[in-house]
Amino acid sequence: MYTERHSPHILLINPWITDFSAYNFWIKPLGLLYIASILRESGFRVTLIDCLDFYSKIKKYGGGNFFKTKIEKPSSLKSIPRNYCRYGITEELLLKRPSMIEEKPDLIGITSGMTYWYPGVFQLIDITKDFFKKVPVVLGGIYATLCHDHAQKHSGADIVLKCGNEYEALRQISELTHFELRIDNWQLKIDDLPYPAFDLYPDLSYICMATSRGCPFRCAYCASHILSKGFFRRDPFKVAEEIHYWTIHHRVNNIAFYDDALLIDSSKHFIPIMKEVIHKGIHCNFHTPNALHIKEIDQEVADLLFQGGFRTIRLGLETSDEAAQIETGGKVNNREFRHAIKQLKRAGYSGEEIGVYIMAGLPEQRVGEVEESISFVREAGAKPILVEYSPIPHTPLFEKAKKFSPFDIEKEPLFQNNTICIFRRIPPTDSDAIRPPIPIHCGRPF
Repeated sequence: MYTERHSPHILLINPWITDFSAYNFWIKPLGLLYIASILRESGFRVTLIDCLDFYSKIKKYGGGNFFKTKIEKPSSLKSIPRNYCRYGITEELLLKRPSMIEEKPDLIGITSGMTYWYPGVFQLIDITKDFFKKVPVVLGGIYATLCHDHAQKHSGADIVLKCGNEYEALRQISELTHFELRIDNWQLKIDDLPYPAFDLYPDLSYICMATSRGCPFRCAYCASHILSKGFFRRDPFKVAEEIHYWTIHHRVNNIAFYDDALLIDSSKHFIPIMKEVIHKGIHCNFHTPNALHIKEIDQEVADLLFQGGFRTIRLGLETSDEAAQIETGGKVNNREFRHAIKQLKRAGYSGEEIGVYIMAGLPEQRVGEVEESISFVREAGAKPILVEYSPIPHTPLFEKAKKFSPFDIEKEPLFQNNTICIFRRIPPTDSDAIRPPIPIHCGRPF
């Protein structure tokens, strides 16, 4: 049994990205950082290694270019005429990290991102199991959830978890280490969680936040409702307190919201959050990589976005084809879009500051639909941003994608890569203008 003087040591790792391209759109393993905080509150000793915290260039608002190493393509991707890279720290530097050599952990927890990034996850599992003999490895995250059978069969992890909330991951850690968790007073309610352990990073150019879990919508291409059961929101004033904490105590001046529905029922959530932020005199650059719901943007919301410091405005239109809008979820129509653009411009944003996501490469999608959507956004006075469709397991559109894909996207997650553009070749876009696949970093376990 462990004593207070020698509690279990948990090594948590965010793995590399392995892909044809990758860019840091405010990527942080938020679920893993919540788990780190809860473990520390329960008396565990926690060490973090983020393989992605290694850049070749940092840009204006804290994002930037990951350091990349060209690697051999997996055999199933040999025919793709592009370089395949591992993004993040080099393997040599990873093995020299003090956290890898100073103290053997009692358990290793590894998260996972997009389904088709799993080669980097597998390599990391191999390295850690070779470096730390007989230490159990627990794998969680998006890939582990959406491709659970694949991960159990091929990853090499001792335990593969599905997302939902932090409780299952914490329960497994407690059982494997025979160390009791001190969480009886919280019951892991969203407002009772300690702040995520961003203090484990040596340098913070930004943080990410989630003011809610899940999404009330059921868009045909999105897995948000699978990764987070239900829709829960935090107390607006506690959100403002956390923003104040990071900006004052850690001098953070860039915050990315990972919410899938930040503006829903804005009078009870977003509006009081931003009024409190402005009242406290908080000066920060806010970013919305997961997109804002267009129909919620009225004059008051637009004014608060501008006055509150939202620098990266992204709207989720997806298509201007009205039939396709209804088929994929019905969360917006063209009239609401034009109204939102008008309100944002009235508040002070220029057209180039309003980025609008347009989805390309959907199964059976006409090229003309993409072209029409681009023209529609430009005519409305905003900036179109192409989003290449990535087929996500267990979503309604995935079943349709299986019928039209020339690849076996169900058995081989590498074929779910949006870079391959499996249904139709769309003209390439500037890498800075491509939205990250939905969604990478909501507050998921691992």
